[in-house]
Amino acid sequence: MKRELVHATAVAVNGHGVLLIGPSGSGKSDLALRLIDRGAVLISDDVVLVETGKRAPSIGIAPNIEGQIELRGVGIVQVSHIQSASLRIIAQMVPSVERMPPSELKTELAGYIVPLLKVTPFEASAPLKVEYALRSVIDDDIWPMALSSNRPSESPFH
Repeated sequence: MKRELVHATAVAVNGHGVLLIGPSGSGKSDLALRLIDRGAVLISDDVVLVETGKRAPSIGIAPNIEGQIELRGVGIVQVSHIQSASLRIIAQMVPSVERMPPSELKTELAGYIVPLLKVTPFEASAPLKVEYALRSVIDDDIWPMALSSNRPSESPFH
């Protein structure tokens, strides 16, 4: 089992792991807060522990930040949280998206190809878009797939 820390925020929606990625100030925590308001549960904010497993990567709490989320303009607050969840989708924070993006976007993380959603996090509809994209992944029974060892990485984390 491989373990690595990534700069991201993670929540669980109905037990399914969603990893929110993007640079500092891009809206990861803000989007996570709005997903939490809709019923998601925080896993980890700002730094996420990624562990490779038998079927899919697991996303979990990074050391020393359990149950904490940074709310810009408010500070660090305590929220309900869970320890980990199986990763199902990555949502990448971007300034704008195509009207009709290519189907089945994917990215690489920890040796796995993972379904990817590009989302503008400050739009009012952003939490719903994440939920709809996750629902599509679940309905189609799509899981992260292990990469072969000779395939080049296209990870947004490098």
